[in-house]
Amino acid sequence: AMNASSASLGKQEDEFAHAGLEAVACETISGFRVAGAPASLECKVTQIITLAGPANFAVFGEVTGVHMRDDCVVDGLFDVKKFKPLARLGYKDYSFVDHTFALSRPDD
Repeated sequence: AMNASSASLGKQEDEFAHAGLEAVACETISGFRVAGAPASLECKVTQIITLAGPANFAVFGEVTGVHMRDDCVVDGLFDVKKFKPLARLGYKDYSFVDHTFALSRPDD
């Protein structure tokens, strides 16, 4: 579904339907998010900076809503190992996240 949603679709085409995903209305912004996703953020754009190149931009936003599935929260923290997320690495490469580790900051 993640790969299918990256297709170049026309403005009138529904990415959710194309990828076989269910949409649910956001609570703090006008828009939709993926129903049943382990986690999702609702954001509003605060700044767009034009970068060098024909169509390169940096988009900054403010998080206005957070949604986390209960089965992915352990001891009050979101645990990515609960659902083995798929990570896009670049090019045509992907990976599953199935191992994590913590590092303390040097001044901790």
